[in-house]
Amino acid sequence: MLAARGDSPEARQALSDLCAAYYAPVVAFLRRQRQDEDAARELAHEFFARVLERQSFGGADPERGRFRSYLLGALKHFLANRHVHAQREKRGGGAPHETLAGATDTSPGPAIADPSTPSPDAVFDREWAVSVLERAFAILSREAEQAGTQREFETLKPWLTGVSRGRTHADAARQLGMNEGAVRVAVHRLRRRFRETVKAEIAQTVNEPSEVADELRHLIQVLS
Repeated sequence: MLAARGDSPEARQALSDLCAAYYAPVVAFLRRQRQDEDAARELAHEFFARVLERQSFGGADPERGRFRSYLLGALKHFLANRHVHAQREKRGGGAPHETLAGATDTSPGPAIADPSTPSPDAVFDREWAVSVLERAFAILSREAEQAGTQREFETLKPWLTGVSRGRTHADAARQLGMNEGAVRVAVHRLRRRFRETVKAEIAQTVNEPSEVADELRHLIQVLS
C-alpha cells in the first residue's frame, strides 16, 4: 500500500494492482445501490480511472491505513459528487424534487427496504473477503504448479475451503498414493501456508503490521 503513494511508474503500477484487486468489491457495492450489472461495471471503470488519473490515494491518511476503508470512503465520495453534478444538470438546479406516487392497481407504492437485506457496505466487505481468499488460492496454485504438486493441491484444497465433508484423509491418501498420516501432515502444512498467504495479502493493504490481525478478524466475521 505504501508503494502506491507518489507519482513514479512503480507507484502507479502498485496503485493499479490495488485497484484491480478491489474491482469485484466495488462492483458488488454499486450493484447493491440498485445499479444493474452493466451500469455497475461502467461506474466502477469510471471510478478507478479517476483514482488512477488523479493518483488520489496519495491523499489518504497514513494513520488510517486500511485500503479497504479508504477505497470505500472514496467510492462514496465519488458517488456523492456524481449525484450533485447530475442535480446541477437538471433544469432549475435546485434541491431535488421527489414524487411519492401512491399505489394503483397497476403500479406499486414506494419501495420499502427489506431490513434483512445486507447493506451496500456489508456487500462490499464480503466481496473484499472473497477476493482476498481467491488471491491466496491463486498464489498457492501457482506455487504447487511450480513445485510439481498441483494434483496434491487440488486433492487437498477442500480442506481449505470447508467443503471436505464426506471426504476423509483416507480417501485422499488412496487418491494420491500416500499413507493417511502423510496426508494429515500435508493438510496441516497447506492450511498453515494458506493462513500465511492470506495474512500476506492483507498486509499489502495496511500501513501497520498490528492492523493485519484486525483485518483478518474482520474477514472471518464477514464470511461467517
